[in-house]
Amino acid sequence: MAFDWRDYPSQQLYDELVDEQGRPRPCGHTLANFLAGLSEQELATARSSAEYAIKEMGITFTVYGEGSSIDRAWPIDIIPRIICHSEWKGIEAGLKQRVEALNLFIDDLYHKQQIIKDGVFPADLLKKSVNFRPQCVGIKPPHGIWAHICGSDLVRDGQGTMFVLEDNLRVPSGVSYMLENRSVMKRVFPELFEQVSVLPVNDYPSQLFDMLCAMTPRPQDTPEVVVLTPGVYNSAYFEHCYLAQEMGCELVEGRDLMVDDNDIVYMKTVFGRRRVDVIYRRIDDLFLDPEAFNPESQLGVPGLMRAWRSGNVALVNAPGAGVADDKVVYAYVPDIIRYYLGEDAKIPNVETYRCYEPDAFNYVTENIDKLVVKPANESGGYGLLIGPRSTKKQQQECIERIKADPRNFIAQPTLSLSTVPTLDGNSIEGRHVDLRPFILSSGHQTHVTTGGLTRVALVKGSLVVNSSQGGGSKDTWIVEEEGR
Repeated sequence: MAFDWRDYPSQQLYDELVDEQGRPRPCGHTLANFLAGLSEQELATARSSAEYAIKEMGITFTVYGEGSSIDRAWPIDIIPRIICHSEWKGIEAGLKQRVEALNLFIDDLYHKQQIIKDGVFPADLLKKSVNFRPQCVGIKPPHGIWAHICGSDLVRDGQGTMFVLEDNLRVPSGVSYMLENRSVMKRVFPELFEQVSVLPVNDYPSQLFDMLCAMTPRPQDTPEVVVLTPGVYNSAYFEHCYLAQEMGCELVEGRDLMVDDNDIVYMKTVFGRRRVDVIYRRIDDLFLDPEAFNPESQLGVPGLMRAWRSGNVALVNAPGAGVADDKVVYAYVPDIIRYYLGEDAKIPNVETYRCYEPDAFNYVTENIDKLVVKPANESGGYGLLIGPRSTKKQQQECIERIKADPRNFIAQPTLSLSTVPTLDGNSIEGRHVDLRPFILSSGHQTHVTTGGLTRVALVKGSLVVNSSQGGGSKDTWIVEEEGR
């Protein structure tokens, strides 16, 4: 054998493929044996094949920095992540529970605000929310669904327990890379798919299209669904094109749409105007409609909010859904689940300190060198302070930012994230990972992808998995326990 798992570098952490003695976990025997039988040359060839496939398929992402943007090939590690189907069933149930409660919460905030009146959620938090949209108060989206598409980030700690790290409800991205990772892996290791029964993910575009169609205000007609993109310079433009193509929908920019005096949305075509029923929008709220939000926006469609309020078009995700996409609100999600559903959260939150609370503020500022501090509404790993890996100067600067706006920060313990075997040069080493499954909700049905986008910290010891910060990705395999 070319590789002996007993030599796999142990970091005293929970590894998802092999245990502390180098023995494969219940669902990983076939993969571990397959990898052990590959020579260094075969692994290098497989990696080169993956890199070639990514270039040939044009899979890219955009990194912004220093006033410019750079398109880069999508980084994928060729060793897949394995999760047992028996465990996944529990994760799936927990994600469905979570998105149901969050949709009830959002709808409540834009109507009766009963959760505030009952003292479960602080009124002051809502008052200072940067994602609450007064323009959405009183609007009733189809079936009461605001967050139709949710990408909740999951992590596993050093004992193997799965936690929800955060919820992404505004314009969650990454699903195209989940799908393309699977396509690449089938090219690289076709023989492995013959040996392992991996649950599919390629039905996501059809599930997405069905969900979008279910939102139409004209159910008696075949709905016209479009994907609204900010344009080619957006970091997720590859995904916008990919999903539009897979669903057979038009990809449009704001200038391609118009709203008439009857508050009906039309798409401009060479054959004249065509009515639009459902818009899968990939534009942030504030740029969506210059009449309602930022008057300087050139990306949105004037009058779009009027058309939505009138019930003449569906917007997915609904404007205003981001009120629950806030790391301070995240800290209340277990309470939100209990309030609306009368149940305990099936997937726990990571322990979280809300810096606006005096006791939490004192604890965080006194123990900042042991904690991860996050701003409430940043993404992509920006604004993050990882206490144990920061300097005294960085810690003091972070404390000053917290003092200036304590509502805008949370802190969490530095988790010993689980690892997954990852190819590093010619060797296999453990790297930290997270997971973003995608949940689709129409009000009638909720689907969870059988797997998700696994992001991996390619730098040894790093906890930052975002591609914009040097991270990569893995294909995620949901498989049955072997020997059953």
